[in-house]
Amino acid sequence: MKEWIVGRNPVFEALKAKRRHFFRLLIANNIQEKGRITEIIKLSHAIKIRIEHVPRDQLNTKGQNHQGIALETSGYTYHSIQDILGKAYELNEAPFILILDSLQDPQNLGTLIRTAEIIGVHGVILPLRRTATITPAVVSSSSGASEHIMISQANLSQMISYLQEQEVWVLGLEDSTDAQELMEINLTGPLAIVVGSEGTGMRSLVRKSCDQLTKLPMRGQIESLNAAVAGSIALYIAWQVRGFTGKQGKTH
Repeated sequence: MKEWIVGRNPVFEALKAKRRHFFRLLIANNIQEKGRITEIIKLSHAIKIRIEHVPRDQLNTKGQNHQGIALETSGYTYHSIQDILGKAYELNEAPFILILDSLQDPQNLGTLIRTAEIIGVHGVILPLRRTATITPAVVSSSSGASEHIMISQANLSQMISYLQEQEVWVLGLEDSTDAQELMEINLTGPLAIVVGSEGTGMRSLVRKSCDQLTKLPMRGQIESLNAAVAGSIALYIAWQVRGFTGKQGKTH
């Protein structure tokens, strides 16, 4: 299946990651070939992608906020949990995984993927159904981070059990009286953080599968943060506790 990735950063990151097959690059007529556009053209020449200059209006059918550029690619290829754990062990790091339970909003999914990639999370796990997946909209909202980080799809309760067998501690993030504040928990070992959906949080079976429930401390009047913000803060807190491990490297 072919699809279109649009926007300068998403196109650039897709080309840099080289995880997909590329078919052609469309560039709007009269676009200034400088900065990121120059880098995209250079990468395209290096891997022999056909470049076509077209009227800007033609790009409007390829996606929103195209910024005058669109790349025709193969669909997204998911990784296995073994790939994700293998990457952690290859880097000689304790596994650090993000599990997202049924997020519906591509913007929220993209934001969390972008945060996870920036801080060196080894992989992201999505459910098999009832979730936003890695579409061109998510590639755009992640600013191309989805092209670098490993993402898997699985039955989450089964996957959590498997991770627990691999001695990964699974924390479910929710604001409840059952949850312990995140800074009071040891976050330094093999760790997976579960973030629930925007409206209803974690599904019951996923919640019950977690080793422990955790929450962010709050002192204001607003009851909770949205999934993308809460998840991003939790990831950064965990990364800080883990000594900012891997801050000079990338989990490509």
